[in-house]
Amino acid sequence: MQLRNSPSRYGAVSMFLHWGVALAVFGMFALGLWMVGLGYYDPWRKAAPELHKSIGLVLFAAMLLRVVWRVISPPPPPTPNQGRPTRIAAVSVHLFLYLDIFLVMTTGYLISTADGVGISVFGLFEVPAAFSGIENQAERAGELHLYLAWVLVVFSVLHGLAALKHHFIDRDATLVRMLGRRA
Repeated sequence: MQLRNSPSRYGAVSMFLHWGVALAVFGMFALGLWMVGLGYYDPWRKAAPELHKSIGLVLFAAMLLRVVWRVISPPPPPTPNQGRPTRIAAVSVHLFLYLDIFLVMTTGYLISTADGVGISVFGLFEVPAAFSGIENQAERAGELHLYLAWVLVVFSVLHGLAALKHHFIDRDATLVRMLGRRA
C-alpha cells in the first residue's frame, strides 16, 4: 500500500490518521461522558481524567500531523459526479470538523490548566500551563468543551452518513478511497 495520497485514493498515512482520529474522538467522547458521572470514591475518579487528558494531548499532536500531512500529500480530487455545491459542502464540513476538534482540545486544555498546573502525558512528560487565572476559566471552558464535543460527534456522524450516501446512493468512490481502494 502506498504511503502518500494519489489522485485515485488516500494513502496509508492519511487513512491511519483519519480512522485513528475518528476512533479517538468517539472514544474520548464516551470516556468524557462516563468519567463525569463517577462518584467521589470510585477508583477511576482520578485515573479517568488523567487518561482523558493524555489521550487528548496525543490527539492534538496527531491533528497537527494530520494538517501538515494534508499539505505534504493533498487529498484526491472530488469524484467526477460531484457538483459544485457538493464540493463546497465537503470542504466546508472538513474545515469545520478540523476547527471543532482543535476547539474541543483547546477548551480541554483550558479546563485542565485553570489552576496553573501542567498536564502529565501518561507520566512521560508534562505540558505546561500557559494560560491560567482567567476568571471562572474551568467552568467557562468546561461548558464550551461539552457543547463543542457534542457538536463534533453529531457532525462526525453526519460526515459518516454522507460517506455512506455517496457509496450506496450515488455509487461513487468517495468512501472506498478512504478504505484504501482505487476509485
